Amino acid sequence: MKFLADYTNDPQTQLFKDTGAFFAFGNKQFLEARVEGVKYLSVGGGLYCPKENYDQLEKGLEKIQQEGIKQDIEENGIDNIIQRELYNYESFYTGDYSNAVEALEQYNITEEQVSKMFYQILPTVD
Repeated sequence: MKFLADYTNDPQTQLFKDTGAFFAFGNKQFLEARVEGVKYLSVGGGLYCPKENYDQLEKGLEKIQQEGIKQDIEENGIDNIIQRELYNYESFYTGDYSNAVEALEQYNITEEQVSKMFYQILPTVD
């Protein structure tokens, strides 16, 4: 089963190219990647974007995220996505599904839905 990143990575990479955004983790990387005379904004997480393209980047990332979520739901279904995240966050080992709940908020999946699936699967986990 795919993860959300599987649906968003390629479109994000293309958006970064289109907007001139890049990742740099340190001054040396930033200086090597920047274009002289262009003003950059630090977007966070090491991502830099030309100031003039920031709005395009922000809107593009939001659109890509929403389209990725839509495709994920269409291909995998809500129940399978919940199960995937419960296993991904090792909820059955820790007995805590709060990380899965947090990760699924962007899908508009409720804590009640996650809890129901958690307790549905829990008795079958070895």
